[in-house]
Amino acid sequence: MATPVLMPNVGISVESCILTEWHKKKGEEVKEGEILFTYETDKTTTDEPAPASGTLIDVFFEEGAEIPIMTNIAVIGNPGESTKEFLPDMLKGADAPKAEAPAPAAEAPKAEAPAAAPAPAAEAAPVKAPEGEVFASPRAKALAKKAGVDYRFATPTGAEGRVCEADVRRLIENGPSATYAAAGAFAGEAGSGIGGKFSVADIDKPAAPAAAAPAKAEEKAEYVDEKMSGVRRAIAKNMLNSLATTAQLTNTSSFDATEIMAFRAKLKANAETLGLPNITLNDIILYAVSRILAKPEHANLNAHLLEGDVLRKFSGVHLGVAVDTEKGLLVPTIMNADKKTLAEISKEAKELAKAAQAGTLAPDKMKGASFTISNLGSFGIESFTPVINPPQTGILGVNTITTRVKVVNGEMKPYQAMALSLTYDHRAVDGAPASRFLKDLCTALENFSLLLCK
Repeated sequence: MATPVLMPNVGISVESCILTEWHKKKGEEVKEGEILFTYETDKTTTDEPAPASGTLIDVFFEEGAEIPIMTNIAVIGNPGESTKEFLPDMLKGADAPKAEAPAPAAEAPKAEAPAAAPAPAAEAAPVKAPEGEVFASPRAKALAKKAGVDYRFATPTGAEGRVCEADVRRLIENGPSATYAAAGAFAGEAGSGIGGKFSVADIDKPAAPAAAAPAKAEEKAEYVDEKMSGVRRAIAKNMLNSLATTAQLTNTSSFDATEIMAFRAKLKANAETLGLPNITLNDIILYAVSRILAKPEHANLNAHLLEGDVLRKFSGVHLGVAVDTEKGLLVPTIMNADKKTLAEISKEAKELAKAAQAGTLAPDKMKGASFTISNLGSFGIESFTPVINPPQTGILGVNTITTRVKVVNGEMKPYQAMALSLTYDHRAVDGAPASRFLKDLCTALENFSLLLCK
């Protein structure tokens, strides 16, 4: 019996995913558990295994398509089995049945149509086919109407020669378009309107000489427009929303890092003997933050400020750890960090960072953080203003280590200092409580061995 392949439901906040890569082609054999396709959400990229063994007998969407969750995207079964009952609802609104797609492919005499139709259909149909004989998804049609382009002139990459949303976007960027008033007379040529759009003034004009085209093609582009990825768009949206809807203020303080540096050196020298992971300075800071943030007097920083002026204070400390990846900034969460040992925090932080950088981090691993830590110390940053991740009320920026001088018994002595930058939402936390948190954290790090004894 045929088995449908669904676009996974990856969380209540995700409505659609982008199908980025098929690892199997239509007609190929697949085994249950074998990676079938890769999809991208606004936060991560994930490989999806095949739900059953058999033949990939039908594929409804091509790479680049944006697909609602829990939508049938393909079918696994035995060759010859019907797949009509699995066709997604969003594709059932096609203007014509699949069997009629090849008909407008060529302008050859009727006698040659049966032989010519199957091969060139995918290329010829979109060029100048009459409306009603070019397949396009509802999303593609809606985008084309909004942008003032004719989807019939898009090069289709969707299943069975359909025009998908990505095809229309490429048409908007590179292809001809018309003004709203001239859309009825548009035949695919460039015009004299803004941006080369075909306008009313171009309706009665003769077509431009063919010789003019090559000269334009040889011109060197002055710039390149690159569409932002789903991850980048999500980051942009979240950062803008954060700065626009919260009252952010940043306090910076430094502490003597001599003790944590010496402690880390001892761990590094004896890690193999003690069976410990490679505990870093960042791991030590994560541990210290989890303990200080758990104190009742700092509860407003371990919280979410919700709509309706509700402050949700958490009993456990759930640390979000900012990770730099090729796709952008991701923030996995160490849940209940205040209940975990230094070694456990170190191990989990590295596992989450590795998964984030590999693009295999599950979406549920990036939820539930009550406070975030962002470390730019490795880049030599001495001070910065981290941006809060709403609805959280605080985020800690970790800076690089610098050499400073202090007076000890009347003498000037150099020491290694590390600065910490705390950004907090002034709606939930005042300056004095935020400063006390920084002071308590710096004191704990300067006396880290005592903190471990608690």
